[in-house]
Amino acid sequence: MAKALDVRDLSVRFDTQHGNVQAVDHVSFSIEEGETLGLVGESGSGKSVSSLAIMGLVPSPPGVVEAGGIMLGDRDLNTFNAEALRRVRGKEVAMVFQDPMTSLNPLLTVGRQLTEVLEIHEGLSQAEAFKRAAHGLGDVGIPAPEERLNSYPHELSGGMRQRVMIAMALLCNPKVLIADEPTTALDVTIQAQILELMKGLQERHGTAILLITHDLGVVAGMSDRVNVMYAGRLVESASTAPLFDAPCHPYTIGLLGSVPDLTGPAGDDLYSIPGQPPDLAELPAGCAFAPRCSRAADACSEAVPATIEPTPGRLSACLEAEALAKEGGAG
Repeated sequence: MAKALDVRDLSVRFDTQHGNVQAVDHVSFSIEEGETLGLVGESGSGKSVSSLAIMGLVPSPPGVVEAGGIMLGDRDLNTFNAEALRRVRGKEVAMVFQDPMTSLNPLLTVGRQLTEVLEIHEGLSQAEAFKRAAHGLGDVGIPAPEERLNSYPHELSGGMRQRVMIAMALLCNPKVLIADEPTTALDVTIQAQILELMKGLQERHGTAILLITHDLGVVAGMSDRVNVMYAGRLVESASTAPLFDAPCHPYTIGLLGSVPDLTGPAGDDLYSIPGQPPDLAELPAGCAFAPRCSRAADACSEAVPATIEPTPGRLSACLEAEALAKEGGAG
């Protein structure tokens, strides 16, 4: 299938008075039409900044975005000016932002913020846009959607604001949907409904989805492939089932080990990865995960590990990747 989005050698840094913060460091990945790519990692690993760079929303200054290409089909978004990006955002590539309270305009009604998208990108009349916006709110499980269109963001609960953001992103049936923690504020029933809605959009329109989340259960159920980020770098990439069955990077092993196991012995302590993520303004010379890694050797602190392919279709940036592949029987 054709690539809907192809990100090539993306780097993002922030020039601050305390020094340069390398938030994203030479990241490359692609998503095919109709595919879901999960992007996981701890807070501060660079997931959201990567998505903002794709959308052209990194503030400059202090942000500096460099890339070999951010290809939406055969067009390089990295070469677009502000006006060209505005024509694409919301129509061909849309994003569900992590914090709906700061993403929605508090001075405009929900209806105005939804209908504006349709009037600009679809050329609908105000009446047509209002009807379509109400339908969109109904799709994401908001009761009495026509009435809610007249509400302001502060009059809605956190979960309802999140659903408004999701409805806004889906209104124009985008080719690429970037979902940054789309189900964080939702209860499990609505969460399942939203995920089914995203799957339905994907099946009908061949939408490519970049799913950014901390919830490994959502990743397991939604994603075709998974990218794992740590300290601004991609450390592992694989199809979902092989990655969950036999991870080939110690950080991925730690993330999976941190998931609560309801079948384990009663009274067992929950596992957590020791230590803290590094300061992105002062990254170590070698592997950024080495100080927290139980398998770290002297060589890990000397140079950033090269990304290798320990088994076909899997990438890992770890000196122990081949050994881990053999231990796990990864294929």
